[in-house]
Amino acid sequence: MAATVDRERIAAAVRELLRAIGSDPDSAELASTPFRVADAYAEFFAGVGQDPAVFLSDAVPVGDDTGELVLLRDITLSSMCEHHLLPFRGRAHIAYRPDARVVGLSALPRVVETLAARPQVQERLGEQIADALQDGLSPHGVLVILEASHGCVADRGVRQSGALTVTVASRGVFSDPAEQAALFALLGDGVSREHRDAAR
Repeated sequence: MAATVDRERIAAAVRELLRAIGSDPDSAELASTPFRVADAYAEFFAGVGQDPAVFLSDAVPVGDDTGELVLLRDITLSSMCEHHLLPFRGRAHIAYRPDARVVGLSALPRVVETLAARPQVQERLGEQIADALQDGLSPHGVLVILEASHGCVADRGVRQSGALTVTVASRGVFSDPAEQAALFALLGDGVSREHRDAAR
């Protein structure tokens, strides 16, 4: 859990929030809630102040043996939207075309988890993941596709529980629509047809 999170302040804020909605934070049912929320927030926001580059620091030089493409799909994604502090959840697909170095595959989900564990918007999250990989590995190209459902869309306002948001962030050779289309074809039905067609 994040050492920088001030649990006492969070608990005090939750107690005030409970009062503000007309509940009694000292009732038997709610007495422990502020501290449970504080512990949960320490998990949700553990990435605040953390540098995802540390997970890319042990990249392996491979030169001509690099291969053409590294693609890791269906990485579990969970974050908190900064607009309403409601969760958004889904999956990330990450591809990069290596130059001289590759990194252990477990590093990619760790980059996603670190950047997701802070107040976020999906559009910026994808760009940050792409930047981290571009800066950390200097590949020929990076493509990050995020698919997520958002609590602020599903649970309030328009209440569209089936809506899915897809965002794309590209760097280098994968900024080319033809290159993107080839990757979307590899992902198949894992990414909406609308976004595959848009890349053509």
